[in-house]
Amino acid sequence: MTITHTTVAAGPVVPSTGALRPLPLGDLRLTGGYWADWQQRNADTVIRHCETWMERIGWTGNFDAAATGEPFDHAGIEFVDSEVYKLLEAMAWQLGVQPDDDLAERYDRLVERVAGAQDADGYLHTSFGRPWQRPRWSDMEWGHELYSMGHLIQAAVARLRTAGGGRLVDVAVRLADHLVEVFGTDGREAVCGHPEIEPALVELGRATGDRRYVDLARTFVDRRGHGLLAPIEYGQEYFQDDVPVRDADVLRGHAVRALYLAAGAVDVAVETGDADLLRAVETQWANTVAKRTYLTGAMGAHHQDEAFGADFELPPDREYGETCAAIASNMLSWRLLLETGESKYADLIERTLYNAVMVAPREDGRAFFYANTMHQRVEGTVPPEDEVVRRALSSLRAPWFEVSCCPTNLSRTLANVQSVFATVSDDGLQLHQYGDYEVDTVVGDGTRAAFSVRSDWPYSGTVEVVATADSKGPVALRLRVPCWSSGATLDVVDQAVPVEGDTVTVTRSFTAGDRVVLDVPVRARVTVPDVRIDAVRGTVAVERGPLVYALESTDLGADVRDVTVPADAEPVDGGSDDVRIAVRVHAVPEPTSLPYREGAGPADRASSAQPAESRTVRLVPYASWGNRGPSTMRVFIPVE
Repeated sequence: MTITHTTVAAGPVVPSTGALRPLPLGDLRLTGGYWADWQQRNADTVIRHCETWMERIGWTGNFDAAATGEPFDHAGIEFVDSEVYKLLEAMAWQLGVQPDDDLAERYDRLVERVAGAQDADGYLHTSFGRPWQRPRWSDMEWGHELYSMGHLIQAAVARLRTAGGGRLVDVAVRLADHLVEVFGTDGREAVCGHPEIEPALVELGRATGDRRYVDLARTFVDRRGHGLLAPIEYGQEYFQDDVPVRDADVLRGHAVRALYLAAGAVDVAVETGDADLLRAVETQWANTVAKRTYLTGAMGAHHQDEAFGADFELPPDREYGETCAAIASNMLSWRLLLETGESKYADLIERTLYNAVMVAPREDGRAFFYANTMHQRVEGTVPPEDEVVRRALSSLRAPWFEVSCCPTNLSRTLANVQSVFATVSDDGLQLHQYGDYEVDTVVGDGTRAAFSVRSDWPYSGTVEVVATADSKGPVALRLRVPCWSSGATLDVVDQAVPVEGDTVTVTRSFTAGDRVVLDVPVRARVTVPDVRIDAVRGTVAVERGPLVYALESTDLGADVRDVTVPADAEPVDGGSDDVRIAVRVHAVPEPTSLPYREGAGPADRASSAQPAESRTVRLVPYASWGNRGPSTMRVFIPVE
């Protein structure tokens, strides 16, 4: 499949400095495979699905009602404005890579409805500020005013960078000017309970050249951690208002909030040259990944407060792993990759994209997970296709939620997913993610870097890079060697080149037709958790390439609770996504009293009237589980 495109000036994140620079989105074009298919499904299905639901339940209608100046009953929770803005951002990026007259018309109509609700001084929120509503800025803890406005600004930046301007850009600039006046150095000393305005303001400053927006973002970051928000039952860390950003050594509290704030702090650090702030966030990322991140890349162990747990508190059956947190994690990792050039950030982006983000949508793009468990103990209930579902009750993907932040966040991510695939520097082109795409860009002072990239990633590890034009100058072509790989080989114009470390670089003046092939063996492998993760001690998981695999009762024909794997079990790799493993299914009698027994050694799960049944069972990519109806599922399987 080929997606037509127009030239896009820049992507979502454009730092003024850094080790690497993002490509203009128009310089990288998806041509087929996994990501092109999903981006097309986003254009055809997900965007329209989000539009339809928000129209049906009144979230877009809030703007129409607000524009009349007459009292109205607000539909949805306080921050549903933000979902409309994320949808507009998705539309803008999608139009940037694939022009569509119908989508453009729908976009323009929705922008006009949003613009109609803006107040004369630039303020824009449908839940606050009118005589019959709560006053502006009266609930900084839970009102989400600045959070919602941040998403509006990001949507406007997307339009500015894909179309050069427009009505929504004018709305966002008026709003940002209002925020500078209200919250600037001489204004109100406050922060929003939900970070998001910080990265939005920095990007608007980058896109417009107006330094005031960057300065306001810095002010918000510096104010955080000084107790400006009222105490709540979850503690000040829920809002990241317990410790200044520079003094924290790990991400904590509400996971999405923490990750958005960290992303904004990196933006501020880069634009202001604040090395101490940058080092603090790098430390937070490292400690969080090492001690508070799931195998899938998901973040957030608590349902009650949607928060990180303590170090190594990573229960798979109680995992929250919100889709929005996975997206926010990639926002942070991408910024750190651009600033430092270190491949470990691209490794986490890959793991998180394929597992923690893409587990969210149903295969048809019309239903979604909000939270993402790695162990489903009971068969889920199929939700109705035409009703809003409470997220806490959703055990299978649902078409829409009372709080539906994840579908729109997924849509805007898919619309510009290619933005994290490659970067440039003064001397070269760096390929971070693989698939089928074309790159045609400029490095350094005008040297052309034009390549066709072909790979059946994530199922095959062969990456073929072919020059499609003469570079007419040396280009350092750098390819990431994934952290999960071993035994990778490189062939450069039919000559073998040693592969060492986490990247391999080919520097030469390329001639059209020159072929570079990176071959990364993709094999199924057993993964053992850190012994400090109590919830999965004594278990193993199976991975293949960047994919985490899961056992579903659909394939087992029994409940996954009754399964163990032999201590010496090795997965059987049939190629592509065909992965199997030997298991033992135990017919264990139900207890008649307490479910414990006396014994000095490990419990013998096979001690029952019936012997355990040995079989080889198929595993499925974790991101695809739950697409065949209700099932039980687990990623970590106990070792016999």
